[in-house]
Amino acid sequence: MKLALIAIGLLALGFAGIAIKIWAKKGGEFEGTCASNNPLINGEGENCSFCGARPDEKCLSDEVAA
Repeated sequence: MKLALIAIGLLALGFAGIAIKIWAKKGGEFEGTCASNNPLINGEGENCSFCGARPDEKCLSDEVAA
């Protein structure tokens, strides 16, 4: 029971941290959210599968959502 409470507390702390970061950011959005643009994940240099940005470009998801 004690382990479950610790796990739930750590998850709640993580969610609170993410919520505070979203609240503190102007517009409430993270910059560069395309995970496939990460060079560690995308070793072949392909474009982002979500927004089409090249690996050297900023995520274009703001334009896709609009």
